[in-house]
Amino acid sequence: MQKRIISAVLSALILAGAACCISGCDVDVKEEKAVSTDFKTADNVADGAILQAFSWDFNTIKASMADIAAAGFSAVQTSPINECLKGDAGGMELYGDGKWYYHYQPTDFKIGNYQLGTRDEFKAMCDEAHKYGVKVIVDVIANHTTPATSLISQDLIKAGGGSLKTLYHKGNSKDISDYSNRLQCTTYKMGGLPDINTERTSFQDYFIEYLNDCVACGADGFRHDTAKHIGLPDDPKEKDGFKNNFWERVTTDVTNAKNLFVYGEVLQGGYDRLQDYMKAIGRTTASVYGSKIRSALVNNIVDTSAVKEYWLTGEGKSIVTWVESHDNYINDGTWSQLSDDQVIAGWAIIAARKDGTPLFFSRPYGSEDGSEWGMNRIGAQGSDIYKDKRVRAVNFFRTAMKGENEELVNPNDSSTAIMVERGDKGAVIVNIGSDSLDTGFSINLPDGEYTDRVDGKTVYTVEDGELTSDKPIKGGSVVVLYNDDYVEYAKCANAGVAKGTKFLTDEDKIDVTLTLENAKKATYTIDGGKAVSFKNGDKITIKKPKSGSVVKLELNSENAQGVKSYERAEFTFRKSYVVEIGSTVYFEKPDDWGDKVYAYVYNIDEDENDVWPGVEMKHEGGNKYSYELDDDWDSPRIIFNDGKEENALQYPGVYEKGLELEDGKTYKAEK
Repeated sequence: MQKRIISAVLSALILAGAACCISGCDVDVKEEKAVSTDFKTADNVADGAILQAFSWDFNTIKASMADIAAAGFSAVQTSPINECLKGDAGGMELYGDGKWYYHYQPTDFKIGNYQLGTRDEFKAMCDEAHKYGVKVIVDVIANHTTPATSLISQDLIKAGGGSLKTLYHKGNSKDISDYSNRLQCTTYKMGGLPDINTERTSFQDYFIEYLNDCVACGADGFRHDTAKHIGLPDDPKEKDGFKNNFWERVTTDVTNAKNLFVYGEVLQGGYDRLQDYMKAIGRTTASVYGSKIRSALVNNIVDTSAVKEYWLTGEGKSIVTWVESHDNYINDGTWSQLSDDQVIAGWAIIAARKDGTPLFFSRPYGSEDGSEWGMNRIGAQGSDIYKDKRVRAVNFFRTAMKGENEELVNPNDSSTAIMVERGDKGAVIVNIGSDSLDTGFSINLPDGEYTDRVDGKTVYTVEDGELTSDKPIKGGSVVVLYNDDYVEYAKCANAGVAKGTKFLTDEDKIDVTLTLENAKKATYTIDGGKAVSFKNGDKITIKKPKSGSVVKLELNSENAQGVKSYERAEFTFRKSYVVEIGSTVYFEKPDDWGDKVYAYVYNIDEDENDVWPGVEMKHEGGNKYSYELDDDWDSPRIIFNDGKEENALQYPGVYEKGLELEDGKTYKAEK
């Protein structure tokens, strides 16, 4: 039974051209159509689709819930909500003056952090989600803490046995060098992150208390980060008197355990024991399948042999699939190979399929070719493409196709087009090629007429098992066909800023063009000021703030059926300066530092003078050292340090951002 929420509005005006798309359109009422705001979501997360709200804060997710439901998502996955390292002096950039990965560096397992919000805000977000029938999945981390161990809470240390030494595995002093060695993989340090002894009973109790608090606030499931690094029951382990029973406990001792949607991040490669993790946790990720989908899109080949196989042994229903995840988007460079349209095409393939629970990664807002981070702000929504009309149509198709078997075929034997058929109830056709695909191919749908649920107007006819139309299927398009259980839903209003908007400047103002579609009214506010009405194409000016460096633009809109929508954009005004080659800076080291001092220089463009600790400085006598730049630098920052691997001394302190570099200046460490 599919869950319905909110009273249905079965007869209402809709706006012409109201298909969810990225670009704006004029508001113009031209026809009447029966539409509903009673968005269907799947009772079980596995039967629907999950939106990964990467680095969105709780209030933003809450304000976007109508959009999420209207886009056909049955669940939303948060970033980690635990207390975490406050790095870069609390900067809120995804990468730069702030880092997205700090919320993956726990200091305690309690709800709330400076990046996403408070426990009360998390609970309010869950309450709002449930009004729309949307489930909440929380990304959780049990395997490690922040490497800034002096900031670990005393409560966590106590739960870990009373000291940092007992909190971590004995092998924590070593880095993993052989991922096929299961003792190393589950007890050694990974990527410099201290490895928690997850077998310790008192720690398990503490972590389960955290999971239970998440459930009490409204969480409906969990993604376990770095699950491959937590031991399975028969894995080798340290001699400490504890059992490898972490997975048994966190999948059974948690409140409402039987009804939770739980999966583990087990990236394939080496001795990953994927099937054993499926059995222990219930579900895992299918990372290789995601790479195969991306490869198929890049190579412009979606032959069934390229996209059908999940590349694992085990049941397809026990996996979470994706086109891309935050890990590969950030780490392997494939983000630059895939356009938004290609991501959507890949999504149409995986979400239309019977097996796997598809996860849609929300790329950073404003990201595009040459701009991985886009607007580069933690807390705000990601790209609007999760609301694209193709994504929306496939999501609702998936929910309606529950229980139907699948068949994947290449229409007309085309390697650039694929059709996912679900029994004889529906079909999704994806043409990633540049050429049109002629109809006249076989299909399992019963005889009759079918309107494409993406564009809402193109009619296809099935007669004697053959699909025809008066026009071919365009290149780069997605077609969704089904009649049974189809509902015409109201499209949410969609406000935003024009593509190509500049979010970072060293000038005193930024000119912004606002976009708006499917809305009867809309307003904007700047830094919480007076609400001002706007229409599609209006231009506004964002001015440099008198204090601070970031200005927040909030856009609120409402469609003809009264469904509200929210968008948030942030603009950064940063001081820009050039330091030329040959410029020299000086540093007076504290008395307790050693004889060698290093200068680590970097900038927001990720340029650096060397890998950490940087370049050794020249001793000028006494406690004074110098460093001469061997290149021109754009807006550089500098950190002075003693070059040690462990317990390094540095100025500014650990996880604080560097100082602005000024030619001829002598820096002194503040006491």
